[in-house]
Amino acid sequence: MKKYIAEFVGTFVLVLIGCGVAVVTDANVVATALAFGLAIVAMAYSIGNISGCHVNPAVSLAMLLSKKMSVKDFIGYVIAQVLGALAGAAILGVILSSFDALGANGFGDSMGAENMWIALLVEVILTFIFVVAILGVTSKKEYGSVAGLVIGLTLVLVHLIGISLTGTSVNPARSLGPALLQGGEALAQVWVFIVAPLVGGALAALFHKFVISEKK
Repeated sequence: MKKYIAEFVGTFVLVLIGCGVAVVTDANVVATALAFGLAIVAMAYSIGNISGCHVNPAVSLAMLLSKKMSVKDFIGYVIAQVLGALAGAAILGVILSSFDALGANGFGDSMGAENMWIALLVEVILTFIFVVAILGVTSKKEYGSVAGLVIGLTLVLVHLIGISLTGTSVNPARSLGPALLQGGEALAQVWVFIVAPLVGGALAALFHKFVISEKK
């Protein structure tokens, strides 16, 4: 149960801080990228020893496919992550006294990704990069002390290009929480930001297994 609570708290912090900075800075690219990345660094060194600090269903799926977690834990993690994201978005809405803009992801006229297909492509690629880095840095014990920094900085990296395109999801829970409360177009489009990161995470797991992994 502790690991599920840890995942709830970690995802709560990620959404509250990351999406919160995106909203109050009008999606300033550097500020928002740093907010998401630093939130992950903070949580990695806080709850990493309890749950591994996935705070992301795409990461948990990659771990499941890599046989680093059980189906039971995968389901528990995803439920905790979604609830944490929803709680983070809810508290953000209360703080802002509005649920009209909660940092939801999207595509179309107001975004760099003009249509669904571009958004799908962007999110698959960015999630692939992010999850490959996670699998790589967590695969060797000698990287343990710097894993949180590497993962956080990689999240900053993918946000730097993704914010102007889709708002950067690479995390189904991070997208679903704000979309459920914001509603409207954000909710109608959220399936893209659930499907694409999961595909990207699965591809990363396969790439790591067959290309990077030293196991025969």
